[in-house]
Amino acid sequence: MTGPVKRSAPPVSSRPGAHREHRHEQGGSPVVRLLLADDHPVVRAGLRAVLETEEDFEIVADVPTAEEAVGLAARLDVDVVLMDLQFGGRMLGSQATAAITAAPGAPRVLVLTTYDTDADILAAIEAGATGYLLKDAPPEELAAAVRTAAAGKSALAPTVALRLMDRMRAPATALSRRETEVLQLVADGLSNAAISKQLFLSQATVKSHLVHIYAKLGVDSRTSAVAAATAQGLIRR
Repeated sequence: MTGPVKRSAPPVSSRPGAHREHRHEQGGSPVVRLLLADDHPVVRAGLRAVLETEEDFEIVADVPTAEEAVGLAARLDVDVVLMDLQFGGRMLGSQATAAITAAPGAPRVLVLTTYDTDADILAAIEAGATGYLLKDAPPEELAAAVRTAAAGKSALAPTVALRLMDRMRAPATALSRRETEVLQLVADGLSNAAISKQLFLSQATVKSHLVHIYAKLGVDSRTSAVAAATAQGLIRR
């Protein structure tokens, strides 16, 4: 009489997060497995072309939406997700980053974008991004950032690191993340009522944020605040 059949554990490569304990190797060197998330096919193809020249990189998949990135990051054996921030009005890259990094044993997220405003940077870092790089970075800088992120270390573009340092030096005059979000929506043409609805705030709170924004920027109107913040690179137009 035979005993109960014992189910073997799934292979290491099929269990998300397991690869950070048992890294894949190729020719004796660790292999960094990547997931690319960008809504532009040409950008994804270009990233593939650049990254596949690195012997220690393997592109597991590339996707055009943040939602797909969240799903695949949870199911596939991935070390680093290269994440854009804007996906044509769908889930934002910062939202996807938060969803991915919230899971146990999650892959690292390296933001790769054209946006370098305080609002974008702070949203990504607070969402759990390990690094933040701009798309005009040279290939060698991108490859180094991927390896740094895979190792669990911070990988920031020099301009991004400088901007964060500037905020730390002048915290009293720096806009908070919420203030930056409010001002970005003002720049996008939204009324206080629309901002209130989008951010789930009362209109009184929105007005309060604007008062603080005016004081910090030394202005007295929405138009002047947007102009000043744009000139300082705090928001995008």
